[in-house]
Amino acid sequence: GFQLDCGYRLDLFVENRLILEIKSVDKLLPIHEAQILTYMKLAKVSVGLLINFNVELLKEGIRRFVL
Repeated sequence: GFQLDCGYRLDLFVENRLILEIKSVDKLLPIHEAQILTYMKLAKVSVGLLINFNVELLKEGIRRFVL
C-alpha cells in the first residue's frame, strides 16, 4: 500500500486521484467509513471507494466517498 507520512497505510492509491480501501467483512461499519475519509483528507484526494468483497453481489459492497 501507499504509506502516508503519519504511518497509515492505504490499500490502493490510483493515479494520485483515487483511494481504494478493500475489506472482506460481514458488514461495513462507521469505523471503516471514518478510515477511508481520514485517508482521503491526509492524502488530499477527493474521491475514494470502500469495497467490501464479502457480499453476494459486488455492487452491493461498493461505497463511494467524495470530499
